[in-house]
Amino acid sequence: MPCRPVVCGIFLFLIHLSAARAGTLAQFRTTVGNFDVELYDADKPVTVRNFIHYVQSGLYTNMFMHRVVTNFVIQGGGIFVLNRGTPSNVLAYIPTFAPITNEFKVGAFYSNLYGTIAMAKTSDPNSATSQFFFNLTNNSSSLDNTNNSGGFTVFGHVVGGTNSLNAFKLGPTNMLVKEVNAGGVLSELPVLYSANPANVTFNDLIYVDISLLNVQITATNNQRQISWNSVNGRTNIVEYTTNLPPAWKTLVTTNGNGNRLTVADPSPTNSFRFYRVRALY
Repeated sequence: MPCRPVVCGIFLFLIHLSAARAGTLAQFRTTVGNFDVELYDADKPVTVRNFIHYVQSGLYTNMFMHRVVTNFVIQGGGIFVLNRGTPSNVLAYIPTFAPITNEFKVGAFYSNLYGTIAMAKTSDPNSATSQFFFNLTNNSSSLDNTNNSGGFTVFGHVVGGTNSLNAFKLGPTNMLVKEVNAGGVLSELPVLYSANPANVTFNDLIYVDISLLNVQITATNNQRQISWNSVNGRTNIVEYTTNLPPAWKTLVTTNGNGNRLTVADPSPTNSFRFYRVRALY
């Protein structure tokens, strides 16, 4: 395949009809299972904004995990399938925005422990662009070392679905994923266990779709409609407050099904209210 360039809860706070994120939830849907990741918006703002920029721009569409290292990391965000599902499909590098500043020493410190997500980069500390990785074990001794490219910035952690993350832990009992050498940047390629190592196809790749717990508010018939991408299998709670500091009150409690849900707040639209949606873990 040639490659060419081309907490308890998760919270989103909303003020009237505009949104301000805190602890954004990123939902990863992969070929071998799904998991949810809480991002550290407050402590790693540049890194999180950069990641969200790639998600919202659609540049991660048809992206797949392109590197797995046993008992170390699973990496993605670098390569996708152009024209996926057509006879002209081909591998392509994800276009990148400008490199970001390394926030390893910015805000609260987060170690490269199991289940955390961090930015991949070169030996230049400020070279991270689109690629990220998940720690499959405790990698603090190597990746928290500032002599190693200035340290690798952790900007979130898995809060649900660790069974799916564990699918990338290679070993004799893993019947979901295995590693093959497809050459070049794909020399440590994770593929479905059923793949033929001598003839890896596009269907064997571990695709990743990323969405955000995107909350929107609209005013309709003198009431607010709050909609969001619900977290499947979790209790989703819509709350509001009329004061700051906040004293949160429950508007609606519902079971998430993975679809977009909408609830109505019958209070007059000219009233002053802050909203948040959280998912219980």
